[in-house]
Amino acid sequence: MDYKEGDRIRVEKGGTAYEGVVMPSVTGHIVLKMVSGYNVGIEPDGTEITFLEPKKEIQKPEKQGKVTKNKGLKNVVFISTGGTIASKIDYRSGAVSSQCSADDIVRTIPELDDIANIRGRVVANILSENMTPQIWTELARAVYEEIDNGADGIVIAHGTDTMMYSAAALAFMLDTPVPVVFVGSQRSADRPSSDNVMNAICATKVAVSDIAEVCTVMHESSSDDRCGIHYATRVRKMHTSRRDAFQSINSRPIGFVDYATGQITTESEYTARGETELALRDKIEPECAIVKFTPGARPEILGNYIDAGYKGIVIEGTGLGHVSTDWVPEIKRATQANIPIVIASQCLHGRVCDRVYDTGTDMLKAGAIEAEDMLSEVALVKLMCVLGQTSDLSEVRKLMQEKMANEIADCSLG
Repeated sequence: MDYKEGDRIRVEKGGTAYEGVVMPSVTGHIVLKMVSGYNVGIEPDGTEITFLEPKKEIQKPEKQGKVTKNKGLKNVVFISTGGTIASKIDYRSGAVSSQCSADDIVRTIPELDDIANIRGRVVANILSENMTPQIWTELARAVYEEIDNGADGIVIAHGTDTMMYSAAALAFMLDTPVPVVFVGSQRSADRPSSDNVMNAICATKVAVSDIAEVCTVMHESSSDDRCGIHYATRVRKMHTSRRDAFQSINSRPIGFVDYATGQITTESEYTARGETELALRDKIEPECAIVKFTPGARPEILGNYIDAGYKGIVIEGTGLGHVSTDWVPEIKRATQANIPIVIASQCLHGRVCDRVYDTGTDMLKAGAIEAEDMLSEVALVKLMCVLGQTSDLSEVRKLMQEKMANEIADCSLG
């Protein structure tokens, strides 16, 4: 039977019937989006297909509604980099389209219209695994420009897989007098359990608040009760698919947003709106890498990165920040070549301290720089940003061990 994408069909196979809209397929399977919002793939051999109805064409209204500015509300710019939270589903075709305008955002999540005057801007339209340091720079410049032009808050829609890298990058690249809020969605908008609406509403609440930090706002629990507000440099995605995947590490959250009431409660110190002068440091050194040490790993692994021309390297060491003694000469060789070697820990919690065991003291003598209690990915992003400002190794060492954006605690949580 002939059918095309967007048509509604029924497929029967092995005594089971599936009904839904035909979706694109690259594997040869019949892919349907069912009424539940979930997709199913069916091997075509041995199927009986019944045509139900053709694809429904979308009728565009003659005149699009405009977002009405409310003089009593703050102005928030919703910047999209891609990701499901900046998309909407057309159930008739199963297609996902990016929301590129304030009209689209408010029509999809009308509650935003009661929180702020929303204006949209697109910086990128990519899956977050395709994010790059170059796009971080473009994003930081866009945020700077919008704040400089009078925006009262920024919401950045971003895919969740690499959100913590981008958020950390902007925390190091920007001094902001207004909230800059990263938000994403773990479940796509076509799923009944989607978190996109709640996360967007809570993020916008933070964007009009007094919390002038670069931060992330995501579901705090598996229920639709509240979202957590996390420092950009202290958050990690801790689960592949749970809605409450984002958690603060080595730090308490800044606070929480109650979804039902919109009330914000805070647990940690934050920079208040208007306290900081807007500034941008948009130079970055992308040629940096993370190397994970494992038992028995040959020192040539580190040597290959040195010889490949990387400008800075973060090593994920064991425990307090250790590698085998065989790696120490390579650390010394890198330091002598003016390549900073930063030591982070594979442990999520606690602080690097290479002054306890002989190997650690040897690493420090070879020139290793302790990452304190930074997450390894935060140490990597910070190293990129620091090397964008200076290549002097002593200055790099000094800056890497200074708190710049809440990435280092004065004392580690027990």
